[in-house]
Formats: sequence, structure tokens, C-alpha cells
Amino acid sequence: MAGPEMPDASGRGDNEARKANQRGAARLAAVQALYQMDLAGTGLNEILAEFESHWLGGEVEGVQYRPAESAYFRDIIGGVVREQSRLDPQIDAALARGWPLKRIEMVLRAVLRAGAYELACRSDVPARVVTSEYVDVASAFVDKEETGMINAVLDQLAHQLRAGEFAGR
Repeated sequence: MAGPEMPDASGRGDNEARKANQRGAARLAAVQALYQMDLAGTGLNEILAEFESHWLGGEVEGVQYRPAESAYFRDIIGGVVREQSRLDPQIDAALARGWPLKRIEMVLRAVLRAGAYELACRSDVPARVVTSEYVDVASAFVDKEETGMINAVLDQLAHQLRAGEFAGR
């Protein structure tokens, strides 16, 4: 019989913290997969199979990857592919003038698309959490200036797509 769940430093219990870490790993893997799809033109089914069999929770080139919530990973990738024609114009509108999404580095495009998808379609995750998580993901790949751009664009999209979460603040 299991005892009571102990909160971690964030105040969350072990199971909740583990789920958050697995979702964070799923977001990172999703950005990597979207980047690879953009770079190499890899198809959805191929990328899902590759990442689920080799990357999620596995060791690649001597680096151990954290276990990721596979269903969440699949949802982000499939959702971005399905919603891209709707999301890209919204991202374009949130970017600074003269910098359309097609001119943004591929890894930043992947971060923005994944974040925009979650903001648009995953209302079960608070907008501030989505923005914060993707700023953290971006920081694994780019400089502070570029993470600031990710934060600004996702924050603008969050206020547009989830205005109710920001009402009265």
C-alpha cells in the first residue's frame, strides 16, 4: 500500500512532478521532431516512429534522454501538422514587421508552432505554463535575445487566444 504522495520543492506531489517532467521532455522532443520534419521533409508517421523508438527516454549518441509522455508528444506533432495552416498566419501577425515566420530560424519556427498549437488547442494547460515551457525549450537551442522573442510572441498569442485567462489582471 502506497503512502501519501510527498510534495516536491514546487509543492507538487511526486506523480504530478513526474508528469510535468515527462510533458517537458515531450515538448523538447516535439520541437526536435518538428525541426527535423522542416529540415529533411520527414513525414509525420516516419518522425513519430523514429522518435518513439529511438529518442523518447532512450540514449542517443551517449546522451540519455528523459522519459517523455508519448501521447503528449504525438498530440503536439500531429496537432501542429493538422493546424499549421491556421497557426502560421497567427504567428506571422505576432512577429515583428519584416520578419515573417518563413524568415525565422527553423528551430525557432518549431518552438513557435508547438507553443501556438498548445495555446490554441490545449486549454487544459494554462497559457502561462505553455509560454514558460517553450521559452525553456528554446533556451536549449538559442541565445537569450531569441528566447525573449519566443516569450513575446507566445505571450501575445496567449492574450489573443486565451483572453479569459488574463481578464482582470
